[in-house]
Amino acid sequence: MRIISGQWRSRPLLAPAGDITRPTADRSRETLFSMLVSRLGSFEGLTVLDLFAGSGALALEALSRGAAQAFLVERDPDARRAISANIAAFGANARLLGHDATALPRAQAPADLIFLDPPYGGGLVEKAISSAQESGWIAPHSWISVETARGEMLDIPGFTLQADRGVGKAMLRLLRPHPPASGPHVPLPQQP
Repeated sequence: MRIISGQWRSRPLLAPAGDITRPTADRSRETLFSMLVSRLGSFEGLTVLDLFAGSGALALEALSRGAAQAFLVERDPDARRAISANIAAFGANARLLGHDATALPRAQAPADLIFLDPPYGGGLVEKAISSAQESGWIAPHSWISVETARGEMLDIPGFTLQADRGVGKAMLRLLRPHPPASGPHVPLPQQP
């Protein structure tokens, strides 16, 4: 694994030992960041929240591309060691939170960009987004990136699907909160 672009381009990332985590493949990260660049234009000055952070690859990629700060949430001890080593190696403006992504601490300010790459099929996306909302991490301007297995259903009230793309066995989705005066809840469409 490596950083794809930005100030740390091509620098290697330490992955957690064992098979508890599933690091986002370089190809999936390239596709995801291409989707984000076409919508955000730039990562300059953004605050990033990386849930189920694994190696920290998503947050560190965003920081490499100009994000101002990142909060990485991971509860697995091996993954936390890898994240800490990666943060130190890059001198990144990042803070590791050893919490469960479904029981987040209160945010001091909302994140501009939130990454969710949970274990596939565990129903954790909805719980993590709900926790992030209740804890003040999500604002009306926030973008939320979700990686799931292809065919995995999502039903997240209050959010609109902005884009989706299949990459190998993964499905990448970009979500935004509904505007405050939105209509009735409509489940997110699914791509085969």
